Amino acid sequence: MMSTPYLKNIEHEKILDLCALVEYSEGQVVSRTLAQNSAVSITLFAFDEGEEISSHSSTGDAMLSVLDGTAKITIGGEVYSLSSGETIVMPAGIPHAVAAEKRFKMQLTVVFPQN
Repeated sequence: MMSTPYLKNIEHEKILDLCALVEYSEGQVVSRTLAQNSAVSITLFAFDEGEEISSHSSTGDAMLSVLDGTAKITIGGEVYSLSSGETIVMPAGIPHAVAAEKRFKMQLTVVFPQN
């Protein structure tokens, strides 16, 4: 008997290349949600060069892992440059923004507070 999967839009019991699961699109930010509930959100993103997500904050801690390319991440006014294989945590309640210096892909995992 199969249970309802907690992870969606992704094959189970198969070795996967996360970069291959989200494609670049000219002039766009493309996303693919893998999990979304009150506790956690996991999303893959592909940013075309020059695209960005403007400053905002979240109620959860957000862990951004660069899968391909380079990105400029701003957290509370401090700017960080990340490249493939690097990860940074954007703390809950602190304004942050994500910008593509060149095309890049990332995995974003947000862990939300539980009451």
